[in-house]
Amino acid sequence: MLVLRGLISASNSNKTPKIISKIGGCFLLFNRVQKDTVIAKTSYCVTARTIFLVGAVIWVLFFTGIAVSQTINALEEGPTAEFHFARLVYSDAYSSRRARWGGGGAWSTDYPDAEYHLMQGVNRLTRVDGQTVNINRGLYGDGGRLVTLNNERVFDYPWLYAAEVGQWYLSDSEAARLREYLDRGGFLIVDDFWGEGEWSIFLQSMLRVFPNRPIVELSDDHELLHVLYDLDQRTAIPGANGLRQGTVPHWRGIFDNDGKLMVAINFNMDMGDAWEHADDPWYPESMTTLAYRFAINYVIYSMTH
Repeated sequence: MLVLRGLISASNSNKTPKIISKIGGCFLLFNRVQKDTVIAKTSYCVTARTIFLVGAVIWVLFFTGIAVSQTINALEEGPTAEFHFARLVYSDAYSSRRARWGGGGAWSTDYPDAEYHLMQGVNRLTRVDGQTVNINRGLYGDGGRLVTLNNERVFDYPWLYAAEVGQWYLSDSEAARLREYLDRGGFLIVDDFWGEGEWSIFLQSMLRVFPNRPIVELSDDHELLHVLYDLDQRTAIPGANGLRQGTVPHWRGIFDNDGKLMVAINFNMDMGDAWEHADDPWYPESMTTLAYRFAINYVIYSMTH
């Protein structure tokens, strides 16, 4: 089983993250110890941010019919296959439309239907040992993983997906954890954000992760676009409501010192919707097909680099 914990001893000391932040946070609802923080019925403190973040996860999932026990499993269960669809859970930025208009939970967009459909494609079209995702009666994506940046579980998953990052907010400690994850060999895909306003919100947190690494446009000959499928067309993949007027799609990325892509940035497009609506006759089949090919190239690239 491929996990990133095994890369700890092999990490290059010259690539130690420049951001040094105290790692805090833990999961509420558990009466046990995680690292230096003890949960519930102890004299140790749980940060307000941690309580808020996990509370938001419980709220989003529980009020869509998901039992608390299943929510806890989604947050805490370890890997059972070589590859899982791992989704990043984050807080909404104060300046985001989600925060202004209420509702919250931008991280959960397309969950769990995107996981369900994409993992069928991964298992059908590749030899990767992927964990299938089943949507039970509680609308919980059994087999997928929900990952916060408040503990080391993220290192178990080499591929991490973040939806609607034009709404996200990462604290200094979360940014430091994500930077460590990427420096150890993890791979992050960010998706479904549109326009310069959302780009600005994305960038505010991304600069906490990598303040000195440039974001560049992927060239047509980059390996990500050819590792399995040759994806020379730069067609914008629309959301359920179509393309946003006046937007141009961009495939961008952040690279490490050796030229490996660490962060794949899908800007002005919505692959998550294309996966989510794979079975819906009104969504263009050609766009779902293209989104599957991009996703599988992302998976193969992340598992081989």
